[in-house]
Parts: sequence; C-alpha cells; structure tokens
Amino acid sequence: MTLALRHAYSGKVRDVYALDDERLLLVASDRLSAFDVVMGETIPHKGRVLTGITDYWVRLARVVGVGESALMTCDPAEIDAVVPGFIDEVELHGRTMLTRRAEMVPLECIVRGRLFGQAYEEYRRAGTVHRMPAPAGLAMCDPFPEPLFTPSTKAASGHDENIDHATAIDLVGERTFLAVREAALALFALGAARLAEVGVVLADTKFEFGYVEGRLVVCDEVMTPDSSRLWPAEAVVAGRVPPSFDKQPFRDWLDAIGWDHTPPPPPVPLEVVDATAARYAEAYERVTGRPLSDWYGG
Repeated sequence: MTLALRHAYSGKVRDVYALDDERLLLVASDRLSAFDVVMGETIPHKGRVLTGITDYWVRLARVVGVGESALMTCDPAEIDAVVPGFIDEVELHGRTMLTRRAEMVPLECIVRGRLFGQAYEEYRRAGTVHRMPAPAGLAMCDPFPEPLFTPSTKAASGHDENIDHATAIDLVGERTFLAVREAALALFALGAARLAEVGVVLADTKFEFGYVEGRLVVCDEVMTPDSSRLWPAEAVVAGRVPPSFDKQPFRDWLDAIGWDHTPPPPPVPLEVVDATAARYAEAYERVTGRPLSDWYGG
C-alpha cells in the first residue's frame, strides 16, 4: 500500500487506519486465525468475502429498518473521495470499509440459535449455557426454543470469557445491555430468516456494538463466516457435527492433526488453503446470491 495512512491498530484479521476524529478505514486481510492464533498462510480473497457479506447485511438491515451501522461505504470510488489515491490501490478494493468512529461497548454480543461449540460442551457438563439455565433434553445442533443472547467479555488479548446476563449488566449497565440485546436478536432474526430462504442455517453469530453521537450502531463484521456458524440445512442432523460454510472445518482439521492450539501454528497444506478459500467464496455466494467475482476487487 502506497497511501500515507496513520495506522491505528491491527487485529488478527483487520488493519485499522485513522483518517480523522470521526472516521476510520478498516481493511480485512486474508489472514486466518483459529483458536486465537494467526496462521502463517493466507486464504485468497477471504478479506473480500468478509467485507462483501458485511456490506450485504448492513444494506439489508437498513432497508428493513433493523438498527444502524458504523459502516459508511465499501465503494472504492466513494472512499477515494475521502482518501485521494485509494482508487489506485486495487489490492484494497472490496476488502476496505470506510466507517464512523464509535465508542465501543465492551461485550461480544453472541446470539445462539442452535446448541453447538462451547455452549454444547458447557450444556453437556452442567446443563447451562453461559452459566444460565437452558432447556433440558437438547442434543448437539438442536435449536433452542428461542434464540439465546449469550454475551462474553471482549478481551484485549487471550480468550474471551463467557458471562451471564447479570455480569454483563454489571459491566455495561442495564440500559446498554438491553439495547445491545435487542439489536443483536433483531439482526439475528433478520439473518436467520434470509438464510433459511437459501437453505442455510445460522447456528450462531457474534456482533460488536458501539455508540456514534449517542446512537447504538453495529460495528466491524456482520454475520460472516468468521463471526458465525453457517450450516447447509439439508445436512443438519441432531447429535452430529454438520458440514459448514464457515471456518469450523479448518478448526476441525487443526484438531485432527493434533495441534495444541498454542503458537507457533502448524504449516497449512495448499489443499487445505484451497478448500478453505472455496468454502469462504461459497458462503459469499450463498448469502448474497451473487458470485464473488462481482464484488469490488473481482
């Protein structure tokens, strides 16, 4: 990148650049993390998938009136009007979001429609989910009677901690807690209904929220394969691990080779990289109904 931008922060996947006191550029790389460790290999076009899917959901939510977003635009021409020269940075097209700065709510706002992952392990052990009572008699992959809002802490480093509602209220206050819960459940309902139309189950997803000029907005990525579990509906069977369009198969591969989830990461064979890239591209096409080649940067 030849643009003279002020680097603010790099996460496991995204690089953040500060434009001024009100706006940021979020660039989604092709880096892949699993178990909070970034792999040495990248997944082609992964950043474009995450950005394109987020843009899709934000636009749909805006149309149906489900909350607001910090996202302003992903259009390279519109970004160029704010960041002169961006139009020539072709490698950034389709993976860059121009966003408003937000005062972030320090919660990971997870909504679970199905029993799986950490929630299933806790449920099997204690009959609870995030230390809260859960319906008895559920098998892995079973739907909850209603989607559950299950927050976690947002750790600066290391692992997030699953918490119950009372602990979340202590962290952010009741007013903010109720606002993010309502917004997260509304977005999940929108996503689950839309994906059901194309034969995909939204098993769970994670949102982040912040405040812009006193208004609650969703920030960062929205219902992507990195932040969600997306299952082909026809292949979901109670008690069995389903195939998926997210990065769960990659986590499963890491477990199958015996990696202990600590750095350094193992080398990832080309065939695993290619299969993961294909899964991300299929997720984009299933969600949006368009080929990835049509998205910016294609």
